[in-house]
Amino acid sequence: MTGKRLWQTIRLWSMISSKDRVDYMRKKHIFAELGENVTIMDRKIPLYANLIKIHNNVRIASHVTFATHDVTHYMLNTKNDTDDYNEIIGCIEIMDNVFIGTNATILNNVRIGENSIVAAGAVVAKDVPSNSVVGGVPAKVICSMDDYLKNRTTSYPTELKPAHQVISAPLADFMWDEFAGQRNV
Repeated sequence: MTGKRLWQTIRLWSMISSKDRVDYMRKKHIFAELGENVTIMDRKIPLYANLIKIHNNVRIASHVTFATHDVTHYMLNTKNDTDDYNEIIGCIEIMDNVFIGTNATILNNVRIGENSIVAAGAVVAKDVPSNSVVGGVPAKVICSMDDYLKNRTTSYPTELKPAHQVISAPLADFMWDEFAGQRNV
């Protein structure tokens, strides 16, 4: 890790607000592009971040990995006592209106189409079509965004919804009752 990248990572760790972290990354031109209304929960800077474009209204959950490169060339060159193998690098582009779930991995040479969701834990090795929900290892289309929206339901009363990242005691009780009821406990 270069000194500059280490320093930028330390600065990100000192910032509590995701908005402040994104503003800092935008100001320092860490990514090739960083659109408006973007949330990045992680505090690590990917290697070759200048090969990553993040467009508008994108939410990136914690522990998402952007792999703009691989390092198998080290193993291959050592194994064969050569320097014939180069590092593989590639771009990553995340279009407008995308959510990427916790612990997802986005590999190089991938575009995530607009209006899409990448499920938690997914490994994205191919382009994600616009208006789709993908998940799994490797990630595959689970459903369309329209189907996702049709099936998205809220089981709790609107007046109990979480506020400022806090769940009230009545909402917690309601959710535990729902949880137990679904299991006939």
